[in-house]
Amino acid sequence: MPHDPQTLLRELFATAIAAAHPRQVLADHLPADRSGRVIVIGAGKAAAAMAEVVEREWQGELAGLVVTRYGHGAACQRIEVVEAAHPVPDDAGERVARRVLELVGNLSESDRVIFLLSGGGSSLLALPAEGLTLADKQAVNKALLRSGATIGEMNCVRKHLSAIKGGRLARACWPATVYTYAISDVPGDEATVIASGPTVADPTTSAEALEILARYRIEVPAHVRAWLEDPRSETVKPGDPCLARSHFQLIATPQQALETAAAKARAAGYTPLILGDLEGEAREVAKVHAGIARQIVLHGQPLAAPCVILSGGETTVTVRGNGRGGRNAEFLLALTESLKGLPGVYALAGDTDGIDGSEDNAGALMTPDSHARAQALGLSARTALDDNDGYGYFAALDDLIVTGPTRTNVNDFRAILIEAPAP
Repeated sequence: MPHDPQTLLRELFATAIAAAHPRQVLADHLPADRSGRVIVIGAGKAAAAMAEVVEREWQGELAGLVVTRYGHGAACQRIEVVEAAHPVPDDAGERVARRVLELVGNLSESDRVIFLLSGGGSSLLALPAEGLTLADKQAVNKALLRSGATIGEMNCVRKHLSAIKGGRLARACWPATVYTYAISDVPGDEATVIASGPTVADPTTSAEALEILARYRIEVPAHVRAWLEDPRSETVKPGDPCLARSHFQLIATPQQALETAAAKARAAGYTPLILGDLEGEAREVAKVHAGIARQIVLHGQPLAAPCVILSGGETTVTVRGNGRGGRNAEFLLALTESLKGLPGVYALAGDTDGIDGSEDNAGALMTPDSHARAQALGLSARTALDDNDGYGYFAALDDLIVTGPTRTNVNDFRAILIEAPAP
């Protein structure tokens, strides 16, 4: 039975999101022993949905506090859910971070902590290091977001400006046993990078944080620089005794979401090609995808149509214009400009958390006639790209994808569907 390409792309996106949702992936990982005192804490865009699962599954003594992004909350009964700002932290995030540290500050060896961690936790659990202010963290964060730095580079800096990240939360929980359950939103699924690794050892250094700031020409106040030059800014390192009772478990990854989408594509008669987790400037990643799509259409290489190219990861955008749009809209805009209506090629790019950057859309959809339809409206993909205005471009075409908060996060999802040529 033939499939409508646009409908199938939306179904693949929905399938990827569902595969990483806490209700699908968390319950089987929780400790079998449900006795004794348990404190639940959490941070990230999936934190409230994860807390819901814990409440449903846990019959013993349970209390706690989690923080998620505004609009991503849930109605929990025993675990308090607080909402705060992302991607730039606000005072709500700072207040809840202090409360989390107070909650775990006087635990014993018999106590257990369940830490529910997902992407976005770096901004949502925002507690400045000694001598720094929230305004300091906000300014550095904004500069990093506009710089084109990778998520690993951003989190290296964030960890060394924090009183809770880079293993410091595990230190605060000591000597209690800590179980961290994490949904990965970073390429490579590195525990030290996911939400800046509050409960794991951090191999990066303050010197590296300073190098990153210099690399992207980010100026910081003298007292911020002085802190990064102070040995006290160092994070918890591998081998630290405070980590001996801290356990980390990945429960969902971008790869799982891509594989689930690939299986659905295969069932629909499309051969999938998974490119994996990718980093780099969104527009440059789009050029590579466009080249692969063009090779398939023109030469049937590296695979023949009908097929679907799938990729995830987290691209970056160096903001130079004044337009609206996150990295997925930017990717799709660059893809549209590169392909210029190549027949039979459809594409979707979206963030699995339902929010592309700071906009109200998850991403957007491109069809073979997107370029021509935009030109008929007097829109230039090249001009929109120069202004970083992917949102405006696809809004004019009525091709934004709006899901609302999904309450999970395995980062970007990109699918390029290539139809078989007409006989």
